Amino acid sequence: MSKTLVAYFSASGTTARAAKNLANAAGADLYEIRPAIPYTRADLNWMDKKSRSSVEMNDKSSRPELADKDADIAAYDTILLGFPIWWYTAPRIIHTFLESYDFFGKKIVLFATSGGSGLGKTAKELAPVCPGAVILDGKVLNGNPSVDALQKWVKTI
Repeated sequence: MSKTLVAYFSASGTTARAAKNLANAAGADLYEIRPAIPYTRADLNWMDKKSRSSVEMNDKSSRPELADKDADIAAYDTILLGFPIWWYTAPRIIHTFLESYDFFGKKIVLFATSGGSGLGKTAKELAPVCPGAVILDGKVLNGNPSVDALQKWVKTI
């Protein structure tokens, strides 16, 4: 088993494509973070203040339930953690994921997809939910980075 895991949440498929390409380039295992109740198109309407994603992101204590807790985090040294940027940070389900496992002594490298913003202060915001882990900003993987470019990036981690 690989010592690196690519764990990702994808609401629309964009982050899933990036995660699969990254796992292939890194020779890493892949794990999808899935919500217990999948997001609908209406849930993701950021222009609607009552949409599920808007309500979750406006409540810092919101923790959407996971579909499963099957990730074997103990088997990995490095976790490449991916998600779409929502409201300039990680979706609340990422907090749920990080709080559901023991990441003590692990290195977590963030990657994201975004329609316009970067990772900002996401690493700093996530650090308190996984004490003992080292969380590093990574990259925004928009478009379709080549395997070569992804391999070069992974070697710098």
